[in-house]
Amino acid sequence: MEQDYIAINRQSWNNRTDTHLKSDFYDLDGFLKGNLSLNEIELNLLGDVKGKRILHLQCHFGQDTISLGRLGAICTGIDLSDKAINSAIQLSEQTGVSTTFICCDLYDLPNHLEGQFDIVYTSYGTIGWLPDMDKWAKIVHRFLKPSGQFIFVEFHPVVWMFDDDFQKIQYNYFNSGAIIESEDGTYADRNAAISQEYVTWNHSISEVVNSLLKNGLEINSLDEFDYSPYACFRNTVEFAPKKHRIKHLEDKIPMVYAIKATKK
Repeated sequence: MEQDYIAINRQSWNNRTDTHLKSDFYDLDGFLKGNLSLNEIELNLLGDVKGKRILHLQCHFGQDTISLGRLGAICTGIDLSDKAINSAIQLSEQTGVSTTFICCDLYDLPNHLEGQFDIVYTSYGTIGWLPDMDKWAKIVHRFLKPSGQFIFVEFHPVVWMFDDDFQKIQYNYFNSGAIIESEDGTYADRNAAISQEYVTWNHSISEVVNSLLKNGLEINSLDEFDYSPYACFRNTVEFAPKKHRIKHLEDKIPMVYAIKATKK
């Protein structure tokens, strides 16, 4: 199954990349003019990144990686999708921000990268593509310098329990194995003439936190937020700039959580 899910998900992300590059969601024009793609949540956790070496896991086509570079960090981005990484390299050249990009499966990263980093960063829709949180936490630990910081922002597992329209509970909060699905369109453009299969896993907060603790990371903070900075779900309403909630659920559910951890 392992190679299967990697091949399926690589194809899934390759299939989405062109649509994402053209979408209003990713606002490439604004980005090329100098806008940062980072949100308040992660900027507050990251603090001043000037001169810091940052490893960005599951970077898609590199907007956040390049944004961190614009803030003065020395960045390396990795992603499974060769099409996304090729686009990231082009974007890095277009913006004139020196960034390194590597295409590989996250678990295979030690075969593609040496050294350690001041910060390991990953955000929004990343861990659901991975079956094993213990292996993930080992990668985080491996690439952090002693006393280095792990900054992690992710959609809350409560969100993934609902069906696409947020009308009913459809999925298990806990990791009960691979979820194999297909979709037409993509979160960045629901009407795009594309369709893809994908394989995901749900991970509870305890599974994530315990995997980090078990692998030599100390949790400094764990925060939960009642909004998403992105309108990537159905039936959302923007109640403040870059703050979206599910219309009929209002502020009643957590939508994002964030962890700051330090390598012991």
